[in-house]
Amino acid sequence: MLPETLEGTVERITYTSEENGYTVARIAPDKPLGFWSGMDNDGLVTVVGNLPDLVPGENVQLEGAWQTHSQYGRQFRAENVQRIAPATIEGIRRYLGSGLIKGIGPKTAARIVETFGLETLDVLDCAPERLYEVDGIGPHRVRLICTAWAEQKEIKQVMLFLQSHGVSTSLGVKIFKEYGNNSIRQVEQDPYRLAQDIHGIGFKTADKIARALGLPIDHPRRLEAGVVYALNQALDDGHVYLPEAALANIAAGLLEVPDKAVLPAIERAAKEEMVRLDTVQSDDDEPIQAVYLPMYYHSEVGVARCVRKMLATPRSRLETIQRHEPSTLVAEAAAEANVEISPQQQTAVLSALTNKISILTGGPGTGKTTTLRALICALKAHQHSFMLASPTGRAAKRLSEATDQPACTIHRMLGFSPSKGFTHNENNPLPVDMVIVDEASMLDEMLAYSLLRAIDPRSHLLLVGDVDQLPSVGAGDVLRDLLASGVVMSTRLDVIFRQSAHSTIITNAHRINQGEMPFFPEEAEDFFLFSVSDDVERVSDLVVDIVRERIPKRFGLNPMSDIQVIVPMYRGVAGVMRLNERLQQVLNPPGRPAERFIGGRLYRVGDKVMQTRNNYDKEVFNGDIGRVHTLDHINQTLTVVFDDRFVSYDFVDVTDLTHAYAISVHRSQGSEYPAVVVPMVTQHFMMLQRNLLYTAITRARQLVVLVGSRKAISIAVRNNKVSQRYTALCERVTG
Repeated sequence: MLPETLEGTVERITYTSEENGYTVARIAPDKPLGFWSGMDNDGLVTVVGNLPDLVPGENVQLEGAWQTHSQYGRQFRAENVQRIAPATIEGIRRYLGSGLIKGIGPKTAARIVETFGLETLDVLDCAPERLYEVDGIGPHRVRLICTAWAEQKEIKQVMLFLQSHGVSTSLGVKIFKEYGNNSIRQVEQDPYRLAQDIHGIGFKTADKIARALGLPIDHPRRLEAGVVYALNQALDDGHVYLPEAALANIAAGLLEVPDKAVLPAIERAAKEEMVRLDTVQSDDDEPIQAVYLPMYYHSEVGVARCVRKMLATPRSRLETIQRHEPSTLVAEAAAEANVEISPQQQTAVLSALTNKISILTGGPGTGKTTTLRALICALKAHQHSFMLASPTGRAAKRLSEATDQPACTIHRMLGFSPSKGFTHNENNPLPVDMVIVDEASMLDEMLAYSLLRAIDPRSHLLLVGDVDQLPSVGAGDVLRDLLASGVVMSTRLDVIFRQSAHSTIITNAHRINQGEMPFFPEEAEDFFLFSVSDDVERVSDLVVDIVRERIPKRFGLNPMSDIQVIVPMYRGVAGVMRLNERLQQVLNPPGRPAERFIGGRLYRVGDKVMQTRNNYDKEVFNGDIGRVHTLDHINQTLTVVFDDRFVSYDFVDVTDLTHAYAISVHRSQGSEYPAVVVPMVTQHFMMLQRNLLYTAITRARQLVVLVGSRKAISIAVRNNKVSQRYTALCERVTG
């Protein structure tokens, strides 16, 4: 059956899935359609399908078939989309003013078309200098438009090529920005290079292109790329390496080839220094062949080397303070800090002052901050220098507020710059006597290596963190590995102080950590359960109602700035993605705010958004939360305000952002919020773990609301299996 064709103008985008690009659009057909076509009273038809990023005002030619949906009626399901140049003055005006061309908005488009009429596109193609004839367009705007139009012309062939191989428009733009006019040649020569060079393009996309280009399933380059991809996927699960046998099995399944075909690919990849092989001990003390990505191998070896070097260096920059009587020293520090400290806390202070590397751990309400304040007073009283840092900006801000001392991110402390890397390293160590790092459970191996190599072996390092929280998002389990090694002195605070014992949040956090169900006393004012059956639709509805209505009315909290929904899983009706869509709809509904679909997501002015990866050029980091301040369709930029800083993103870079009305538990690490709402349903059983629930509720300062079933909570409390990560750090530190 031959496909049908529909040509028309995109009027609006009703829906786009960020997951698979499925889009619902409203199209104004160029020609009148029959009665049964599905055209409504406005003269529009509904088009659905996995479509490239479309912009209202574009003219498109669609190939597909008409179908009748049981709920939504007559629709055109599009299989192929081709952008076409408009042929009418009105079409040209809308096309230019749609936001496709940087520098041209609706008003500028109207003036250009009024000047040149049907010749407008020819003028832009052949004589763009004639734009000076248009009233109100100055030299800067002319240059901007000429550059953008020339880029559009160059990118058109690239886009047609890439779209024919299933690459979305947004990724196509990234490819063009990376390779320019060499894009097609680069893709044809080595499509797997895309996964290495371009953020947002993974192995699966590159492989799809490669297969479409005719690369055989067992091509050596494909197998090697599959091995590297499997290791990169393992990083997402926290593994620093994979055993060779496990890697071969995973990669073979991914590549749909036998295991025996992958083993030679691993050897070739090692010879090409794409991976690094090493022998490590398994849990059964049996030697195994471990396969690392090179940078992670060097980080793990480097962390172990730095730890051993610090511990083996006899000289200390704290020798002056170490000459004092310990009990007197601690008493004076506590008095100066105006705090009372327990014997456990005294031990922690002395341990930090006498050991090159020490760890302070404990749950909420056990006095970690009080201990830090006493330690800082002791250092200041004896004129010893120190620096405070945390892995994230949010955690650093909390640390500064808690200690009343300056604190910063580890990257800022080490003087990171995108072009030069870290200013401080083994050749230029930090000029301080002690470094104190809070939220150390968030330290992955790469960041830990950068930190340790920048510390003078005579200096001291104190790692502060809650070892019962989730491990780092990045690969490794540094805090647990150092504790397990036994070579680093540690103090665990386990006594809840009187002022914290009245908090149901803290009491329940410790109950959960000990494998006990949280309790929900009627008199509690800070911990609630909305107990419903495992009806995920009902749970989703309740979460939205609680955030929008119930908490603001009862507690006077702002649903945007004070309440954070924290979710165990991304997918599903009560998952991060769906709750973000629903909460956006009620907290920042369509209407007056400017909006735009970018990379499969609808962004509006006022949206709550989160940065999803470190961007050192913009000085925004993974987990930073802000609000969309402006959307500039003409210059194709979106501006986000983070605290008091305004950060501008080109539309192509907006994929670094995601909505933050609801976030995952991992992304909440290092943060605190006045109120936390957590959906708990058995459909999330894959992620229902004790440390996950514990981490979620300890993010709240004033209020925790659990929504769901007691059964789901019970599953999480009973599941104390911490996912085993492949890391050899403990072995290397002790070896």
